[in-house]
Amino acid sequence: MFTEELKAFRRLGFRHVLLQVLNFASVIASGLMIWKGLGIVTNSESPIVVVLSGSMEPAFYRGDLLFLTNPSSEQYKTGDITVYKIPGAEIPIVHRVMETHDVPKSIDIRKYTKSKSKSKPQPGEDSKQDNQLLLTKGDNNYVDDIELYQGLEWLEKKHIVGKVRGFLPYVGYVTIAMNDFPQLKYALLGGLGLLALIQRE
Repeated sequence: MFTEELKAFRRLGFRHVLLQVLNFASVIASGLMIWKGLGIVTNSESPIVVVLSGSMEPAFYRGDLLFLTNPSSEQYKTGDITVYKIPGAEIPIVHRVMETHDVPKSIDIRKYTKSKSKSKPQPGEDSKQDNQLLLTKGDNNYVDDIELYQGLEWLEKKHIVGKVRGFLPYVGYVTIAMNDFPQLKYALLGGLGLLALIQRE
């Protein structure tokens, strides 16, 4: 299947192959740096996410690519579409804020969340901003998300990955396909790596 490519690979010298490997590694490193840079600018661990379910239809559909920001100085409002992640859960969830409660910094928010965290609130951080308790729900769901909170009664701002600022429809289906069919992902990465090795320029 790759006979010609393998012959071309054998004809290449060691130095050329090493150079191509370094070029390929630099492309990967540049991509990671851009991703980290976006995370810093947007204050979000995942500034771009893919919708994986139909729980937010008709606002967003499976495969839509969402762009997020998470300004530390911004309070969330009812109606905001957020992406949140509960500790221990692997996949972030895209749902709409249905209810918010501002809690003064002087009050231990753990009284309301049933959080098992031993860490105390940090009043020195953004002290002009109150803590917030949030309740979310998918537009296409009949009930709110309390069952998804894994024992918590409310979400806190620390659970929010970001607020949706824009989207591209269906672009994320490539990511979904690679997650559903890991062989496709490995084949794509292997093909790109092989092309990077055998190209002459």
